[in-house]
Amino acid sequence: MPPVEYLNPDTSFKHWIASDLRFFREREGRSLSQMGLVMGCNRHTVSNIEHARDGWNMNEDQAEKLDAFLRLNGHFQRLVRYARTAHDPDWFAEYTDRESRALTIRTYRLSLIPGLFQTPEYTRALIAPPPMVADVEAVVESRMKRQEVLTRSKPPLIWVLLDEAVLSRPVGGAQVMRDQLARLREMAELPHVTIRVIPQSTGAYLGLDGSFNSLTMETGELVFVEAPGGGRLIQGSTEIREFGVRWDRIGSAQAPYRGTSCDLIAQAMERFS
Repeated sequence: MPPVEYLNPDTSFKHWIASDLRFFREREGRSLSQMGLVMGCNRHTVSNIEHARDGWNMNEDQAEKLDAFLRLNGHFQRLVRYARTAHDPDWFAEYTDRESRALTIRTYRLSLIPGLFQTPEYTRALIAPPPMVADVEAVVESRMKRQEVLTRSKPPLIWVLLDEAVLSRPVGGAQVMRDQLARLREMAELPHVTIRVIPQSTGAYLGLDGSFNSLTMETGELVFVEAPGGGRLIQGSTEIREFGVRWDRIGSAQAPYRGTSCDLIAQAMERFS
């Protein structure tokens, strides 16, 4: 059987795992069901991993069983470990799929308004400067579609931590920022949304080294870390707990502030008036 054409093992650990799983399965003359018995899962899971489908990743237990059966000296176990810490250029497609089904969304943002709360004008100002994207309007439309999660029949609980610098950066100019901050204040009034702003007077705190998102799914916790040209999905490891501690410590940086986050948003709006 020919390889799956869209897989590119040279640019993605997930694709590398998918390609090698299929190669070794076919070399051994095993069906999907037979390989599922080896890995401790069903044939559909094997197929999904082989096609690198969003939301389907080989875990450490499956990798260990494969390596033992194929006598590969830890090959798949190493791939899974590296995949967990490597940046993947296709990470965002998987993230948006998970986000649309999440029970809880926690977002910490150091430099920009979270995509779920952006106005079209703010998004357009972010991505319009060349050579960012070829089709600006397609990206704007896609980002607005993500926001449908806010109004679904059972919306997720959304917790947001924002560095105050996000409120001061004049993305798109004064009018765009006034409208964006009004949108942010409107979102803060929703019963399932909590927004906390960390004032600049806080000084140095743990979150200054980068933004991240965490999702609570029915199947467990996930963390996504962005990076230029890629991103990283973290699941099923001690890192999940470490990011939980990080979230709590970043949130505690806001505690000494005697006002409310809505006060800081209102003050930022006045500066753009």
